[in-house]
Amino acid sequence: MKEYKINKTYKEINEKIKSGKAVVVTAEEMIGIVKEQGPVEAARHIDVVTTGTFAPMCSSGAFINFGHSVPGIKAAKVWLNNVPAYGGVAAVDCYIGATEPCEDDPLNKVYPGEFSYGGGHVIQELTAGKKIYLKATAYGTTCYPNRAVEKKISLDTLPNAMLCNPRNGYQNYNCAVNLTNKTVYTYMGALKPRASNANYCSAGQLSPLFNDPYYKTIGLGTRIFLGGGVGYVTWHGTQHKPSANRTEKGIPLTPAGTLFVMGDLKQMSPDWLVGVSIQGYGCSLAVGLGVPIPILNEEMAQYTAISDEDIFTQVIDYGSDYGNGISKTYGQVSYAELKSGFIKFNGENVPTVPLSSIVKAREIADTLKKWINESSFLLGEPQFTLPV
Repeated sequence: MKEYKINKTYKEINEKIKSGKAVVVTAEEMIGIVKEQGPVEAARHIDVVTTGTFAPMCSSGAFINFGHSVPGIKAAKVWLNNVPAYGGVAAVDCYIGATEPCEDDPLNKVYPGEFSYGGGHVIQELTAGKKIYLKATAYGTTCYPNRAVEKKISLDTLPNAMLCNPRNGYQNYNCAVNLTNKTVYTYMGALKPRASNANYCSAGQLSPLFNDPYYKTIGLGTRIFLGGGVGYVTWHGTQHKPSANRTEKGIPLTPAGTLFVMGDLKQMSPDWLVGVSIQGYGCSLAVGLGVPIPILNEEMAQYTAISDEDIFTQVIDYGSDYGNGISKTYGQVSYAELKSGFIKFNGENVPTVPLSSIVKAREIADTLKKWINESSFLLGEPQFTLPV
């Protein structure tokens, strides 16, 4: 087992948080601290590093219990503002997915479609306190004889509403270009022909899983900022791929780890759960997510000092290769290059476009820092960490 010069426990850090003595900095602030002081001294003085990301996260949704009717109903099909929700859960429970479009949406029949309303928009409107029109149908049973229910619901009238996102906070993602001769519309946004723009989606040095690349402090029970409220990591996310090739500093060079997260929707805010319409692709939900990283030792201090210059991703063709399952990279770029506004590709300066908001990511990291400094947010010690 590796020996460290600095050793802290979650209990010790939480006691410092309770007493108002914890030293908390954001991931961006930590870069300069480690550079000046070194990882050992940084670990001695810093207790928590906060991270943040805000971007479309398609694998998101909410479990909703809409309450029993009289007589009772075992809902088989459910719609919320005419957006289909999955009813095969229990009598009056349903799950609405962020990417589910409105029932009468023309989709891509007139290409590219606008996808102006879907599950992500329903979730945002619920958190904004708006009334949602619910319709449910059933086949009828002795214990649940009702065959149809229609009513207006709002977040404060629902018995329970839980944000449940199976795959959030991707640890790295592709840089997307289009090498064909026509504009294409993808979940990475509109891509102009002949690599005329390059789109990416990560907060880079502020992104949670870049600051704990081997998931040493993140796992079942980790308490996080989620959608403007408090949430938890409950499992590794779907498509969790920790075996990706990594740099010497442990940073994956391709999409790698993901988080399964949950939280009480009633605590959340429409500022941090925003319905998204992606032209030609579909609906989604932009999610605000932030993870506090406890500085247990100098290794964690070093990890949280990662900078955009140290983080790389692959340039992938979404015009043809990606949709046809062709795994090929056309180069490697750093997040420092991506955030500069241009990358060099095939000898040309190609403008870059972020799908994630660095401004919102900073706000999340600052908010989490404020909560911890106010002693209103304690660290959740994971029961076990994510698989590596």
